[in-house]
Amino acid sequence: MNRFWFKTIIGVLLISGLSVGTLFSVKQAEAYQDVSTPPSGVYATVTYSDQINVRGGPSTVHYPIVGQLTPGEVVPALGVSPGHEWVQIAFPGSPNGTGWVYAIYVKVSGGDLLVVEAPATPTPLVTATIDATLASAFNFQPTPSRMPTFTPPPPLVVPQFTEISAPQHTMVAPGVFVVSLFLIGALGILISFVLRK
Repeated sequence: MNRFWFKTIIGVLLISGLSVGTLFSVKQAEAYQDVSTPPSGVYATVTYSDQINVRGGPSTVHYPIVGQLTPGEVVPALGVSPGHEWVQIAFPGSPNGTGWVYAIYVKVSGGDLLVVEAPATPTPLVTATIDATLASAFNFQPTPSRMPTFTPPPPLVVPQFTEISAPQHTMVAPGVFVVSLFLIGALGILISFVLRK
């Protein structure tokens, strides 16, 4: 009985694995067939490893994204921007049927492309306006004031120093005082040493 279940499970796993492998090989063959048959004329092949954006014009700032291309996808190329940084392609998903991709993400084959001028930038739907009431809160007039007057500084008084001679005193040098204290201490130690015996 155990052999029956074991053979059944192995058979089911084997059939499942073969069907999944067949499904992937058909998908791979279709993808290979699509990529391997380039269109006639000049075409661009996506060489970047991730999806790339297709824009409405040759700029990431001024034109919106109109679609994406997958790695290995081949599309007809129509022209290049004046700086040769962008490639214009035929792209049915965009409003005018064309799109722009960054040139370093694609490889152009089949001939040379003509320089194409960029389309007009789309106007934004909403224009930025400033509320007049809000702007008036920050518009202030400085209060008139008297111009500052210059007050001259007081005259500069330069102090005068005169030499004063110090009275002549005979002073004992501090070193003599220290030496005398050392001698008195040494004499005290000597006397205590002698008296102890």
